[in-house]
Amino acid sequence: MVMARSGALEPAVNVGDDPRQFAQVLSAVYDAAMSGARMPARPRAVISDSWHRVQGAGVNPDTGGPDSALDRDELESRRQSSGLSTILPDLTSGLDAVIDGGHNILVVADAQGRVLWRSGSPRVLMKADRLGFVEGADWAENNVGTNAIGTALMSGRPVQVFSAEHFVRSHHAWTCTGSPIRDPRSGEMLGVVDVSGPAATIHPTTLALVDAVARLAESQLREHHHRSLDTLRAVAAPILARSPGPALAVDPHGWVAALDTVSPRSRLLLPQVDSPGRYWVNTLGECDIEALPGGWLVRVTETAAAGTTVVELSAAPNGGSIVTVESGSGKWTHRPSPRHAQILAYLAAHPEGASAAQLSMHLFGVPDRTVTVRAEMSRLRKHFGGLIVAGPYRFADAVDVRS
Repeated sequence: MVMARSGALEPAVNVGDDPRQFAQVLSAVYDAAMSGARMPARPRAVISDSWHRVQGAGVNPDTGGPDSALDRDELESRRQSSGLSTILPDLTSGLDAVIDGGHNILVVADAQGRVLWRSGSPRVLMKADRLGFVEGADWAENNVGTNAIGTALMSGRPVQVFSAEHFVRSHHAWTCTGSPIRDPRSGEMLGVVDVSGPAATIHPTTLALVDAVARLAESQLREHHHRSLDTLRAVAAPILARSPGPALAVDPHGWVAALDTVSPRSRLLLPQVDSPGRYWVNTLGECDIEALPGGWLVRVTETAAAGTTVVELSAAPNGGSIVTVESGSGKWTHRPSPRHAQILAYLAAHPEGASAAQLSMHLFGVPDRTVTVRAEMSRLRKHFGGLIVAGPYRFADAVDVRS
């Protein structure tokens, strides 16, 4: 298949007063592009670039990619690790007006284009089902061709894809509008919010609305990040007060929550830190890095030496379990959930480490609940930082575990 180019001007981005006529023009452009004939008009640059990418990926314009929706456990694991669940209410409330009429569905996908959540009227959801546009489906460009989710991820900007601008023919009856959502802490892509529906329901203002809601969601993520820094600061303050030398408390992305006798800065460029130990940190030199709940304690080694971190597992006075973490700079405590307490006790009893299948057998009596185990371990490691490492799951070498 060869996509021929024409010297004609691109069609207008907005549909205008007659979307059906615009769809006919696009259909003629699409048919010419797929057959290698001369196109009556040139597709928009974002669409042309996408068509070339998916053509290179070998996407079939008649069938798209394989139907490979995630199972329920895998979908739930993706939802929990996506970083999008905390802003889901903001996305849905901001776009309620668009889906209230029953013509459109709201979709939230992750950074790989997997559909995590969708909502809409039963009628339009049934139409989406026929396209395979279901929760867990892979809507990346290299699987289903040009579409607002996959193309927004590839281009890094808001995209509206109308009718025959879609690469796969079965999608031509639809229009979709997507805007990417980035993690304000790292700048990395978290996913896409998308509004899709029958092509005739397109409206030029939908793109601006969807993008505004995506930006609002990012602002909520920033607020959440500020709150997490406040929590880390509260834990770190007494530890820093007792620290004999320069030290900082930073989150996993290096954002500074608190510091002592270190020049002011908002972020520290961290090396790849998987477990507590001694590392070279740019601008600070050699540092001892220790785990804190929700981050790291970074101590410049001019005045302190690295030591063992002690983790003690014990029963709480009023039931449940309590974990006490103590290092050379101070100590902090955490009340784990019953499931996490089970995992911590198992890892304490098996210092050589355990695979996801072994933990599944211990927790559930069967070895195949590995997706659920990995989701639990992700949450556990997020709290305990580098005290717990993977491959296999175990306490880090510099940790002395007592129970």
